[in-house]
Amino acid sequence: MLKRIQQLTQKLTPVAPAPSHTPAAQVLPWEDVRVQQILGSSGTSEPGGLVFAMDATFSRSATWAEALSVQGSMFQAFGPGLKVQLVYFRGVEFYASRWTRHAAGLAKEMRGVRCKTGATQIARVLAHCETVATREGMRALVYVGDAMEEDADLLLGHAAKLAQRSIPLFMFQEGGDARAQTVFQELARVTNGAYVRFDEASASRLKDLLAAAAVYAGGGRGALAALAKQQPAARLLLEQMK
Repeated sequence: MLKRIQQLTQKLTPVAPAPSHTPAAQVLPWEDVRVQQILGSSGTSEPGGLVFAMDATFSRSATWAEALSVQGSMFQAFGPGLKVQLVYFRGVEFYASRWTRHAAGLAKEMRGVRCKTGATQIARVLAHCETVATREGMRALVYVGDAMEEDADLLLGHAAKLAQRSIPLFMFQEGGDARAQTVFQELARVTNGAYVRFDEASASRLKDLLAAAAVYAGGGRGALAALAKQQPAARLLLEQMK
């Protein structure tokens, strides 16, 4: 199955875009007035919410502090307009928070997470999203991880079910693990989502990608398209979505 997937995904790998070169104080993506208009008002957010899932296994420990800083800052900026749920796995643990529209506490909770040795649990993340979609509804899954140690067919089966509900997967891969890249790309393709790879040198650009995915969850494709006119990260995601 992996060989077939590799044939389907033989194309240039989307890589996190370089930040635009602007003088002095650069505005963070979630401080952008366009992003705040979508995420900062409960009246503009579409129903459902964003599930943010992260791999907290030990292979990510070297860059963990920076990743938490970027991701936590993003959560704090969401305001009341976007419903968010934090999901992570590490060791044998699997955790899903309650939904919240006041994400400062969620950011604090995220910053307290530490990596533990263990295998990936992506299938469990996807199965959890199926349950959430059935019971409560959700708009999108953002997943950040560096590895994939599971059965590809099983993951694609879960992804197909999410695709039937029009729930895109935004798969952001840290590093260059080839097997993870192949499967992450296919998970994004099957669900009409997007895949982007980043590394230690471009980790700071992850914030642009996360903000763009959050804009989609808060305002749908139209909101992402509007942001894509001026933000390269949003454009990178939109170009992959059918």
